[in-house]
Amino acid sequence: MADDRGRLAQAAPAGVIGALAGAALTAHRGRKTTVVGALGGAVAVAAVDAVARARQRPGEIPALWSRIVASGAIAAPAGWLAQRLTGAGPLPVATVAGAAAGALGLRPQKVALGPVVGAAVGLGLSARRAPAAIAAAGAVVAYRTTAAALFRDPQLSLLAEQVRPEGVPFVVPVASQTRYVGTDYVRTLAERLGGRYAPDVADIGIVASLDALAGPSLDPATVHPLVREFYEHTTRFALDIVPQWRLWVRPGYLLYRTLLARPLGQANVPMSQREAQHGVCSRIDTISGTDGAVSVRGWIRSAADTGEPIYVGIYTTYRHAGRGYVSVGFPLPQASFTATLLPAERPGGGLVLDSRSSLDQPGHYLTYIEPETGSLTTAAVRGFAERLDVYVSDGELRAEHAFWVFGFPFLILHYRMHRKPPA
Repeated sequence: MADDRGRLAQAAPAGVIGALAGAALTAHRGRKTTVVGALGGAVAVAAVDAVARARQRPGEIPALWSRIVASGAIAAPAGWLAQRLTGAGPLPVATVAGAAAGALGLRPQKVALGPVVGAAVGLGLSARRAPAAIAAAGAVVAYRTTAAALFRDPQLSLLAEQVRPEGVPFVVPVASQTRYVGTDYVRTLAERLGGRYAPDVADIGIVASLDALAGPSLDPATVHPLVREFYEHTTRFALDIVPQWRLWVRPGYLLYRTLLARPLGQANVPMSQREAQHGVCSRIDTISGTDGAVSVRGWIRSAADTGEPIYVGIYTTYRHAGRGYVSVGFPLPQASFTATLLPAERPGGGLVLDSRSSLDQPGHYLTYIEPETGSLTTAAVRGFAERLDVYVSDGELRAEHAFWVFGFPFLILHYRMHRKPPA
């Protein structure tokens, strides 16, 4: 009985999405048909969701066919709204819908495939003068079906479902309780945890000691003193950043930044060198327990001219099987995105943190955090990789932070770090 109630509660949001989709798809046929369409859509999408969840095994995400139906249902009202606001026909609406779906796929081939499939669907429906709602839904369903046939390796794989944090040590379980993360996140986290909040700590690092990262790939004694100082006393340094984006990723990133990064106040990297020249403010906020020990280190980077958040990251270290790791948690609404990185020596005394490894700990993880119980449901984000290389060149501290998606490089952040003037 409890399982049946749970499935019914889970199917309710799907029913709402289905009702909106059904209404959008039949709106051009009059009010009575729209009402019937809304009811039919609610029943159909809720039934698909219920069947998919009933067949879902522990440790799995819902079946692909149910997710394709859901994405088409979400696209339909968006297409209807686009036509109402702009008067656009099926071709441009389908092309944009396909492009948006492809951009969300991240893989470069999917980014390119999205608008192609969307345009093909739009051309076919233009001759029939189909409503934009049908064009948007058709483009998304066609794209996702085609992409599933062409790219069979999953982008997400479920690792753990409703486990305690100690069951997934490579995850930083920090979430935002609101839809906006922002530069005040650590303060609100301290209020929730009951810890002592200290803003903009004068002399502190993103790690307490580099010795915590010792292991087969890193002897901290070989690290250049300036590199070590940067990690253990990060706030002594000011940052200059130059982003180097690949051209193919710019349209997708612009969409992501507009629709997600800025509204979330999180992961909002500058688009160009000109934008980055306005400067970056860097600070570390901390939370301490009753014993005075720092339990949370939040490195907050924001635009110097506007105060707009760039990154809000919670930095932690932990040890597993004789190795030290760095895990950075980026809070999201009721969730977190974690990058767990393996430290390694670099010739000349540099330090490399890399998510690419044959070990089972490094990688990227998306985690939903249950608000009431604090249990975690974690998925590995396959295909995403990063490498942070900090080194000294001609007496100057530098860093290169490179990112890949399915083996394709898409962004390098070039940093120059210099000491702040005495207060």
